[in-house]
Amino acid sequence: MALEGGTPSRIDRIRRPGPLARWFDAVSMRLTPLFATPNIALAILVGVAFVLLATTLSIWARHQPLVAVGRIMTETRLMRVTLEVEDSEATSRAREAARQRTPRVFAAEMPTILELQASLENLPRTLSQVQTLDQVETSIREQFRLTPETLAAVKAEANGAEPSAQWVARVGDFIKQLQSLPILEAEAWQRASQEGLHSEITLSFEQPPSDSRVLTGVPRREIMSLGDEVRLRQTLSILARDVGFPSLLRPVVVERVLSLKRPTFRPDAAATAQAQDLAARAVEPVMSENPAGQVIFRRGDTLSEAQLALYQAELRAFGRDASAWHATLRDGSIGVVVTAITLALVAYTALFAQRINRNSARIMGICLLLALALGVGVVATALKPDLAAATAVAPTLFVSILLCIAYDQRVALAYGVLHGLLVCLALSLSIGVYAVMLLSVCSAVLTLREVRDRASIIRMSVITGLATAAATTLVGIIERPLVEGVLRELAGDAALAGASTVVLGGAVLFLLPSIERLFDITTGMTLIELRDPKHPLLRELQLRAPGTYSHSVTVANIAEAAADAIGANSLLAYVGALYHDIGKMNKPEYFVENQGGGPNKHDRLTPAMSLLVVVGHVKDGMEMARFYALPRAIQHFIESHHGTTLVEYFYHRARKRALEAAESQGLDENDVHVPDEYEFRYPGPKPQTREAAILMIADAVESAARALEDPTPARLDSLVQAIANKRLLDGQFEDCQISLRDLHRITENISRTLAGIHHSRIDYPEPAPEPKTGSVRA
Repeated sequence: MALEGGTPSRIDRIRRPGPLARWFDAVSMRLTPLFATPNIALAILVGVAFVLLATTLSIWARHQPLVAVGRIMTETRLMRVTLEVEDSEATSRAREAARQRTPRVFAAEMPTILELQASLENLPRTLSQVQTLDQVETSIREQFRLTPETLAAVKAEANGAEPSAQWVARVGDFIKQLQSLPILEAEAWQRASQEGLHSEITLSFEQPPSDSRVLTGVPRREIMSLGDEVRLRQTLSILARDVGFPSLLRPVVVERVLSLKRPTFRPDAAATAQAQDLAARAVEPVMSENPAGQVIFRRGDTLSEAQLALYQAELRAFGRDASAWHATLRDGSIGVVVTAITLALVAYTALFAQRINRNSARIMGICLLLALALGVGVVATALKPDLAAATAVAPTLFVSILLCIAYDQRVALAYGVLHGLLVCLALSLSIGVYAVMLLSVCSAVLTLREVRDRASIIRMSVITGLATAAATTLVGIIERPLVEGVLRELAGDAALAGASTVVLGGAVLFLLPSIERLFDITTGMTLIELRDPKHPLLRELQLRAPGTYSHSVTVANIAEAAADAIGANSLLAYVGALYHDIGKMNKPEYFVENQGGGPNKHDRLTPAMSLLVVVGHVKDGMEMARFYALPRAIQHFIESHHGTTLVEYFYHRARKRALEAAESQGLDENDVHVPDEYEFRYPGPKPQTREAAILMIADAVESAARALEDPTPARLDSLVQAIANKRLLDGQFEDCQISLRDLHRITENISRTLAGIHHSRIDYPEPAPEPKTGSVRA
């Protein structure tokens, strides 16, 4: 109601919706059908699971350091809490000092020592029966450097045929003293005198079967070297004197030791390492207090092990000490953002991705793909932050490439953009990294419109790799500190990003057959293989139904040109047309294109039987397609190229027979069964795609054009227009997204193609008759 003067009433002003309300109503109307579909429960369940998984990954990743040792830092980090942490460098220095102060362990060469003891103890017995020096065996004489005087002195130590107790006691004391005076090889002595900070060494003795002992506190300076014979001789002589050997017998003992030319001890690396480890573990960690506000690392710093350890400790302490409401608010906010992005994915799927929305398996497959890519990207980047140039971008790019192959460019771009947001949210990535993702996704989608050969994927991976490497370099120059070494690091990141993209393209090429089966799609590479005339099914069609094969090739050419005219998939239309009539090879003689003259087999059949034969070629074709594992996209051409159209010839023939029978019997039309149209229609389905709709028109037009007596361009154009309008009015295009503008372009293109096929030809004159034999030529 309006007031006088045309001014709107208050009620009118209140009820009139504003722009925002009108937009909300429009979106609600688009989304309402989604909640009425049978997939809504599954979609909600899968969406909730995806939100929970993505939120969990994001919260976990944000508690990780996401930095790597040796990398140049792009931002400054401060301590948010006061924290007492272990100073790993100081602790390492203290433990290393303890290792260096630990005495090295030397193991006794007991066989050598026991051999020496036995040799010295038995010497009086060995020489007791010898009268002169010449009677002593040469090796014994050289080992002890015997002289007539020392020979006599040794014989004096014999008590009959046995050494005297005093001799045995002296030898035992000498061996004991020798065991505390380690003799090493020259190289081992050099290392022992230089290694470590210890002033003492540890000697270990092991004797069979299990008697072992350790002698500690031996000064390191007392270690002897086999290479220093002068000092060794002096030391051994003093040792022999101290244990009571007379001056005449001392050279005998010393010379026997020197004649061994073998060390009495060797370095025991395993025992030394064990002792060092025990000493290091005994050192308490060195703790340092780090107040809140202290710098952990600065922008431009090269991250060290100590800085990384401090940062990790700070992250743990901050998460542990944060109040419950603080943690809940932060994690809840992440969940809200993840939910918003997921809702954007759901809304896009409902509004613009009907192929996904209509199929439960595709919904689950897409969610699984997005979740796996997100998990791989987040976990790989958190575990190896130095590879983030590849691990953060490649999963999103992989999602876009797969969806571009499986569906279309628009779906791939939308899902790639939203998936990149999830990755950036989880890993706290900058807007620059997101820009790299977008450029990579756009480059891949734009260069991968159609996969007709391997070169298309290789070209896409190379172009996208170069674009990703260039974007990584430019963003790095903008965002990162230009300090020494950063350009080298940027070059490495760019090379890694580009190489990972090329490798990703190779992986897609390798996985392409599995991708086709998983997403139930047909790529151009498969279609090119199917269009080969040597395909077994086409070869069989050529042999059993050559007329049908010729018809199919002609229809394929017509459909391909029409698909190009409206921007549809011309290759799919061509291949679908090649296989659409394969069911006719079971009964080829019942179809006019295979009848080489003579009686028509349908003349002996009732219209109902003829209908079964004609309609049966669709069912037979589907069985053959399944047997030969033709892709689902090609099968749709077979089952839908007649849609639910009427088999007019046999329908009218059946009606005529019924009416003639009623007239001959004098019955009324209502007293006999006159067939209805639905009884003589194909079972369908109707075409679901633009390519299938094109085939329906091309198939009907090609068959009808062959029946024209004078196929002039005008008559062909009228025929095409009539058939297309008839199919349109019959509702055959209701389930495919084809517009009237597309239909107009299709008919125009088909008319031109048919005019080219049925062009007029020159009438050549008949050859003159041969003259009769014997006639005279002029």
